[in-house]
Amino acid sequence: MDGPGTTSGRLAACRTLRPSPSHKGRALEGMTDSERLRQLGEKLDNATSRLGETRNFAKWTGAARLLDAARRLLATPDGVAVVYERVQELEQAGIFWGSDYAQPEILQAPISAKTLREGDQYATTLECLSQLRMLAVARGIYLHDSLSAEQAQHFLSQAVGLNLDLLFDQMNEADRLRPGNLGPVVHNVFRFLVEHVGYSEIFGKLIEEIWRILAQRPIVVTEVKDMVTQIAAWLVEGQGEGVDGASSLGADRLISALFRPTNASREDPGLDLYRERVAAMDAKLLQQEARAFARAMHDTGLVSAYHAVFLRHVNETNPELLATTLGLSSTGIDGLNFYQTLFRSLIREAIHIETCQAIYGLAMLLERGIIHVPALAPALWRQMALPLCAEAEQTIAIRFGTGQPARVHLLAGVLSVLGQPLGIGQGNNPTCQAARATAMWSHIVPDYLMQLIRWAARDNEVVMHFEGQAISSSALGAGMANRPPADVDPVSSVLVPHLDRIYVEMGRLCADRPGDPHRWVNPELHGWWVGRGCRLAVDVATGKLSAYEDFLREFYAAYHPHNNGDQPLIHPQPAGLAMTDSAARFVGWHAIAIYRVAPDPEGQMRVYFYNPNNDSGQDLGDGVQVSTASKGEMFGESSLLFTQFASRLYLYHYDLLEEGDPASVPAEEIVEIERLARNSWAANR
Repeated sequence: MDGPGTTSGRLAACRTLRPSPSHKGRALEGMTDSERLRQLGEKLDNATSRLGETRNFAKWTGAARLLDAARRLLATPDGVAVVYERVQELEQAGIFWGSDYAQPEILQAPISAKTLREGDQYATTLECLSQLRMLAVARGIYLHDSLSAEQAQHFLSQAVGLNLDLLFDQMNEADRLRPGNLGPVVHNVFRFLVEHVGYSEIFGKLIEEIWRILAQRPIVVTEVKDMVTQIAAWLVEGQGEGVDGASSLGADRLISALFRPTNASREDPGLDLYRERVAAMDAKLLQQEARAFARAMHDTGLVSAYHAVFLRHVNETNPELLATTLGLSSTGIDGLNFYQTLFRSLIREAIHIETCQAIYGLAMLLERGIIHVPALAPALWRQMALPLCAEAEQTIAIRFGTGQPARVHLLAGVLSVLGQPLGIGQGNNPTCQAARATAMWSHIVPDYLMQLIRWAARDNEVVMHFEGQAISSSALGAGMANRPPADVDPVSSVLVPHLDRIYVEMGRLCADRPGDPHRWVNPELHGWWVGRGCRLAVDVATGKLSAYEDFLREFYAAYHPHNNGDQPLIHPQPAGLAMTDSAARFVGWHAIAIYRVAPDPEGQMRVYFYNPNNDSGQDLGDGVQVSTASKGEMFGESSLLFTQFASRLYLYHYDLLEEGDPASVPAEEIVEIERLARNSWAANR
């Protein structure tokens, strides 16, 4: 369901049709600003008309002319408004046709930032037009068919956060030297965006957005750290006037956690100077530093590079401070003391400046108490000595760089995955099944997960079984993902491609059976704890709702404490949601895992579940808003009211030997669920 865009082949074609300089272009010299804008506006209008009259298969020819006219306008501050007024006409003429920009709901802010900075003049101009379209939709000026105002505002908050430096008055040399006058183009567009949305408004929403994401405790926080870095630079430039106190405080906590978490790092002295300061500290000062690091890390979920320097120091000189530096409770301290040799070795091998975020994973691994699983300690010792195959080395190097060996990044990733099962995300790939499986194994059978990681990283092969038949990932073609995983942790980058291929093969092996293949695939892929009973809300052949009331009543009987004899859920169970957007329109099927059902702080029954997306807080429309904090969620959990969750549920597993009471479900709740479903994904079913 999730997938990032890539620059389309149409842009490559555009590059072969660069217009040559013309005498008309030189005639613009000597005109007044208003005359120049008027003439450039006319050129843009003419190009738009021609593009609108061009058939789809040839639109790339007219697109080159239109993009050139738009770029010339965007290069002048007043010209951005001229383009902005026409952005709806540009889309209707087909400027985004054939590219990922034609589906604005799938666009990703980080990819957008990369295009703005590294794209050629056509890709960058197209991206700028897309940003202006987002602004028009966010302000309600453009009512878009596939993009809501909320989605557009969300995108803009992230995009501006990743590009705050573009708002500064000074451009760097890279911007100045970009061909096609692209430095001023991008600078002007972003100044226009912020001036129309408001500096303080975007700043506040951006800080809110960062804290919302961090409340989910994702493993991959690269984008968040980039945003915080941009915010810090923005404030240093004195751009924070008018920001409200709450936003300012929230920003300060984030900036402090990364750049000045302790007394000795208060002025962000640099790693070398900080290392010297730590070496000269007495026991009291070391204790103060350790507490400050732990407090900042657990407050935000972010880890400073200074923390890695300090942890490596005390690991060698003052190991009695390790528990304090990691912020451990009695549970974590017990595991650390019992396996101190192992964890001191893990810190030496895995914790470096480049892998500092894994410190949080290490702390949470100890807090979970899973180190007492008999097979896990030997598996971690074995992981430290694991030789990586060439494919795994290359995959990790491409994603995480070569500042540390690939085995170091993988070991750090193992600590994070074991410590943060619900922080595992699928990034921008349609691999929710593989991400869900990895999270469930980390939660239930971490030693089995370690074995899979070993096979994938050492052998470039994973072997699993489907009803007794061995399936080797090395013998299979591509799975659901048509590109390597992006925005994922090191373990997922190595393991997910293998799991993805095996999952698709399992589906193929039972494709000729009646009903949904997940009935057989999920227990075989995930493990014995998956209920062998499986209910589907739709008929596979027709896609229409099938015995929907029975489906809902049996879900209550299996999961709702009031209808299943107050039986808790022992093992997380895979399930499928019919995902909808903020306008309640059907988007696609999505794999999640139900972790528990319990009353929230207000006494309302909620389903707490794991969503493999890096960001799990989603507006599903019609008042169905996924919560990730403040409703009793543990870090990484998502939750919905039981009725709301049921309204988007289309598949679930249950234990055939456990009997609930379907007849006891209140009729009014069934009616409400059916209403929510029929107003959204089931509208035409």
